[in-house]
Amino acid sequence: MSETTEDLYQGSQKRTFLGHPVGIYICFLTEMWERFSYYGMRALLILYLTKYHLFGAERASLIYGAFVGLVYMMPIFGGFLSDRYLGSRKAVTYGAILLVLGHGLMAFHGEAAYIVGDTVVRDDASINIFFLALALIITGVGFLKANITTVVGALYGPKDPRRDSGFTIFYLGLNLGAFISMLLVGYVGETYGWNYGFSIAGIGMFFGLLVFLWGQKLLDGHAEPRKPERLKEHFFMGINKEQAIYIGGIGLVLVSWMLMQYQQLVGGLLGASGFIMIAAILVYGFLKCTKIERERLMVACFLIVFQSVFYALFEQQAASLTLLADQQFDKTIFGIELKASQVQTMNTAFVCLLAPIMAWIWIWLSKRKIEPSTPSKFGLAMIIIGAGYIIFAWGMGLDNSTSKNFLWLVFIYFSLSWAELFIIPVGLSMITKMSAARIVGMMMGTWFLFMAVGNYMAGWISSLLGAGGHGVSGAQLDMAATMDVYTTIGMFSMAAGAFIFVMTPLLKKGMHGIK
Repeated sequence: MSETTEDLYQGSQKRTFLGHPVGIYICFLTEMWERFSYYGMRALLILYLTKYHLFGAERASLIYGAFVGLVYMMPIFGGFLSDRYLGSRKAVTYGAILLVLGHGLMAFHGEAAYIVGDTVVRDDASINIFFLALALIITGVGFLKANITTVVGALYGPKDPRRDSGFTIFYLGLNLGAFISMLLVGYVGETYGWNYGFSIAGIGMFFGLLVFLWGQKLLDGHAEPRKPERLKEHFFMGINKEQAIYIGGIGLVLVSWMLMQYQQLVGGLLGASGFIMIAAILVYGFLKCTKIERERLMVACFLIVFQSVFYALFEQQAASLTLLADQQFDKTIFGIELKASQVQTMNTAFVCLLAPIMAWIWIWLSKRKIEPSTPSKFGLAMIIIGAGYIIFAWGMGLDNSTSKNFLWLVFIYFSLSWAELFIIPVGLSMITKMSAARIVGMMMGTWFLFMAVGNYMAGWISSLLGAGGHGVSGAQLDMAATMDVYTTIGMFSMAAGAFIFVMTPLLKKGMHGIK
């Protein structure tokens, strides 16, 4: 091996399999099973809330919004504790244990709710267990999600030419787990019982934990704490810092459990946290950065805030779009009747189909020096997804029956997936390129925080579509309200996209040569 080649692979894991560090395959399987459990459970969540516990569409949507909002907020804490103390391996293991416990609890849902007169009678104990299960999942994802990605990065040296390919392998595991789970867990849950669906999701996460525990020896120390001696330092009353972090994780579970019972409080918390993080980044930019670094941070913050608008529309797929699929559409395709929860697989399928095409298009445009800039791609994403909702609302208005043509669902999922490829991978790449090196972790955390804001907004928007009441009638969406809200959010998204285009020359100037 030449000296130049040695430099390229410096810092990478030495043991390889099929040309890549052997540890990447452990990360692939762990993430595949984690996403299997999460997306399987999420596919059933709003249907379970409305059909088993008889929450109206409004309350069920707010519970969904609070849950997914906290799921994407918690990695800020998990990532910080991992970077500073635990290391990725210990953080992922702890997160996986919490996830197994949370998904396991989802399988025990108590007595189904029923209606006496005008009152819904629910099993309060089972509702509390349900919120505790969600809290365990929220905290588990917080410790696992960001840190399993960090493990992947640690397996490749900074100049390793295989890095992008390795992340592609990892991303494939994510999509594979999500696709299989929504088909399998959704079908079992809706056909044989919610507890059976949730049980399969929990078993999947248990497999993920076993794979990671078994495969830790194959990571060759690339996910260990930077300063392991700090974990053994005394913290309080005979407890060392590592033990204190695990106890603190249980505290985060309890906080999440309380927040899940006050869903509107979550929205305020996310909004305030987002404002504080943006303010902190800008203050840092003015006090600690050069003019070029500061202006790049300002552009990044602008785009980070706008991506929350995208997620508010994008995440309707597990909220109002699932309820619509259940209530309004004929889901028979080629003689096979899909379940409402299975409709969400179209997003993963379209991403897998479109991603290589879009990757080729960007390269083709780049060679001809006509590839859109990052802000332009954000603007295009907003316009595509906004137009998709406007056309979808118009299409639903053409048919007043409760057995609408499935092709309209195909259309809106295609729009969501196409827009996704303009903003999500582009945005993550933008964060790594535009951030000052000293605060890249903080910037990535802020990206996830505004993703959480968008996810909460998705639940809030979905809550506006309910017909009111409770039980079966309360779960029904008001179709007039649905078409009006979809048209409104579509127009708002397109206006946001147009505004980004107007600002693009100024934003490109602030990027100082970064595309």
